[in-house]
Amino acid sequence: MNPVIESEEHKALRSAVAALGRRYGREYITRTVAEGNPPTELWADAGKLGYLGVNLPEEYGGGGGGVSELSIVLEELGAAGCPLLLLVVSPAICGTVIARFGTEEQKRAWLPGLADGSRTMAFGITEPDAGSNSHRITTTARRDGADWLLTGRKVFISGVDIADAVLIVGRTEDARTGRLKPCLFIVPPDAEGFQRRAIDMELNAAEKQFELVLDDVRLPADALVGDEDAGLLQLFAGLNPERIMTAAFAIGMGRFALGRAVEYARDRSVWKSPIGAHQAIAHPLAQAHIDLELARLMMQKAAALYDAGDDVGAGEAANMAKYAAAEACVKAVDQSVHTLGGNGLTREFGLASLITAARVARIAPVSREMILNYVSHQTLGLPKSY
Repeated sequence: MNPVIESEEHKALRSAVAALGRRYGREYITRTVAEGNPPTELWADAGKLGYLGVNLPEEYGGGGGGVSELSIVLEELGAAGCPLLLLVVSPAICGTVIARFGTEEQKRAWLPGLADGSRTMAFGITEPDAGSNSHRITTTARRDGADWLLTGRKVFISGVDIADAVLIVGRTEDARTGRLKPCLFIVPPDAEGFQRRAIDMELNAAEKQFELVLDDVRLPADALVGDEDAGLLQLFAGLNPERIMTAAFAIGMGRFALGRAVEYARDRSVWKSPIGAHQAIAHPLAQAHIDLELARLMMQKAAALYDAGDDVGAGEAANMAKYAAAEACVKAVDQSVHTLGGNGLTREFGLASLITAARVARIAPVSREMILNYVSHQTLGLPKSY
């Protein structure tokens, strides 16, 4: 696969998803947010058309593609103003982990529903005291006969209210070394001891954020995903697609904002000619477009590496793609709002809310500073600062 020159199949997918996005648009998302509802109709249509599971195996109802295809779906929906955040979580993280490491029973139970959108999964890794340090995760699982007992807290977990299960990252004790190692568990939200609390966010998004408390949640043995001794491998199998999809989310948002600004600059005349004829307006928009295109190239490289099975190469590229896309998105949104002046802050044009939303890509799922740490340590070989 050549990540630089897009295939005809990818072009066709991009065009088809863009058409779906135009049918819904920014106004649909704005309305669902105002009503406090999830984007159920768009999610269902995307599932029926095969877009939600385009990365999942064909034998379980998916499209047989990879993150390369799924990132196109999210980017194009975002460019139309109606991104689906749970694409990052349900098919990209949870679907990928189950497809790669789940038992046959877990695959049959979850993948068809994740592929057609009839079932969704949330993903719980972030903790109040751990931040970006996954090694400080304190959610622990201990054996109780054939069962597991899971105890801990999670924060900023998206879409728990509409999820059929949450893929929780916990830690178990290695019988040989006594050290704690990461493990992943499928947890039903109605399990005894599972509590959720909505977090009051300034961010206007269709998907709500939650804090979770797990108090000795009893899980059967088959709730564990994959090999108990391969936790880190399984965890990063989900985190690399998460970074790639966050890049797609950011690029789509940046493209949407830029499109609104370009349209406005082409039509708006204050003096004799449209404001887009002035270099002070045109050049920053051109720079924003260049930055978004460059970020997309790195995203495509990361997706191609991941889909080819190069987890190490994909890890480096996915982090770089997420960093580049977040920076490009923030700059594109800022310049787009500035291009519209006072109109950029009105509900009519739908850009002001993106000022907050764009910063999400800089913060989640990992901060840009931690990505710079990763590149300086892993790529450049510089000593660690912590």
